[in-house]
Amino acid sequence: MQRLQYEFFVRDVLEVAPDLLGKYLVRRFPDGYINKYKITEVEAYRGQQDLACHASKGRTARTEIMYHNGGQIYVYLIYGMYWMLNFVTSKENIPQAVLIRGIETYDGPGKLTKALKIDKSFYGEDLMASNRLWVEYGKESSQVNILTTPRIGIDYSGEIYKNKLWRFILDE
Repeated sequence: MQRLQYEFFVRDVLEVAPDLLGKYLVRRFPDGYINKYKITEVEAYRGQQDLACHASKGRTARTEIMYHNGGQIYVYLIYGMYWMLNFVTSKENIPQAVLIRGIETYDGPGKLTKALKIDKSFYGEDLMASNRLWVEYGKESSQVNILTTPRIGIDYSGEIYKNKLWRFILDE
């Protein structure tokens, strides 16, 4: 299969997020073993105006990678135990990212990063150059059924942003 290129990621997060469904997350483990997982669930986080997005608090050491061109990996730790895997989208200085919430076999962002052994060392890695993690083409979004729901666990963002239908689920 062919690896997704920059052009795919350097678009608005609301285009990239649903387009990731049906694509394959590819992981090369330290022992050389490679496995592919269909992406089944994602959430979009859309810049400084989105109160659920980390960038809503401005540019920080944690969010710096979100201000780069799309195609970079943004990982962060929650609850002191789970790494969250995100792909930066859009253009430089427009901080947007897609949270990978589910892949075939693993539902939940913490479960999938644990299974794929993803940690802080992935922060800032380029998806086009990485030998450890990348995304390959699968079915196009026009060939899959997609459900949309509000995002999960963001009650702090207020009524408008917690109710945005920016969670996308592959409906097979």
